[in-house]
Amino acid sequence: MIEQFRIDHTAAGVNRLVARCLELETDPADVRVVLETRHGLLVETLADAGFTVLPVNPDVVARRRGPAKKKDDAEDARICCLLALDQFLELRKLIPHGELAGELRTIARDDERAARDERRLLNRLRADLLATFPAALAIAGGNLGSPVMLKLLSRWPGHDELAAADPHDIAAFARAASHGWPDRFAARVADALAADRLPVKDYLARAKTGTIALTATQLLAIRDQRRAWERRMAELLLGTARRGHATQAKEPDPGKAVPGGDIYLSFPGLGDRLAARIAGEIGDDITQFATPNGLQCYGGTAPVTRRSGRSEFVVARRLAHNHYLGAAVHQWAFCSLSRSAWAREFYDGKIAAGKSHHSALRALANRWLEILWHCLVKRIRYDETIHIRNRQQAHQHPSAA
Repeated sequence: MIEQFRIDHTAAGVNRLVARCLELETDPADVRVVLETRHGLLVETLADAGFTVLPVNPDVVARRRGPAKKKDDAEDARICCLLALDQFLELRKLIPHGELAGELRTIARDDERAARDERRLLNRLRADLLATFPAALAIAGGNLGSPVMLKLLSRWPGHDELAAADPHDIAAFARAASHGWPDRFAARVADALAADRLPVKDYLARAKTGTIALTATQLLAIRDQRRAWERRMAELLLGTARRGHATQAKEPDPGKAVPGGDIYLSFPGLGDRLAARIAGEIGDDITQFATPNGLQCYGGTAPVTRRSGRSEFVVARRLAHNHYLGAAVHQWAFCSLSRSAWAREFYDGKIAAGKSHHSALRALANRWLEILWHCLVKRIRYDETIHIRNRQQAHQHPSAA
């Protein structure tokens, strides 16, 4: 041990740490920093300084404590130092994302969280309407989250408020909200309000109007922001603004696109959002994964075989992996079933072999990551015809494969 000291959790403290490390070691790449996280300003500052950042799972440190398993910061720091010395080759070095890939990952994660918030708020809105304003559910039909319905509820959040509105005002509102048939919408509103309904307590109806209006307003804001994020994700993948539904840009700017963005969009089942989630988690340096298995382990799709004595069994899913990437590729496998013939055939074969739905999807996701790795390394777009031909050749010559 050369030196041991504490720093304040401030910018000055971090700068003091960086300066002291550079005094002890002239080459910043030779400074190994073991942390129990891979996110945050501290990690970014150390990586920008050129240090070799080695993030580890906190359980790795916890398993190396004494028999008492006592938590002590000084002891944990000593364990991290030993990890950097003894198991450096086994630890995975943090490769920071570039500016575009980092922005794509951040937007994609925020969009995923917003999607969960949207579902949660929509379920809450449906429950509130069922308790106080069931006519609104009849008006919405199966499309409660449509913009025109959310705008209606933000303006008239209660049964009495909507019943007091003039039919011409409702038709004008629907027309302003870009509804295709405003008169038909106004008639549906009138029919729903005139239908028989169970009595609702006045105090409950009054109390819930504010909640319904607030929830509808929040859903509208989330919807608008997610659409803006989707446009930005397409720009980061294509290098320019999308024209219509084109999956490839006519005049892309390589300096404004994430490397391989067009390759991600060439795969069946990957749209702007899902491709952005996968590309953002993998990053702009595919060489950090030396083999397809490295990417599969990182995504949690590679099975783990456990052997002890005569027992041997396979754990279908890894506990330690990038959960954002794992969830994205699992959804990708499901979306590809209706857009890829071989993916459907592969899935049906797993189901016929007795695998469960999720096990079959995991196996399909594992295969998709292998194909994606090869396409990214070779810088070629996915071609279903070529892949099917390669599969047929592999089945005809299994020994060569």
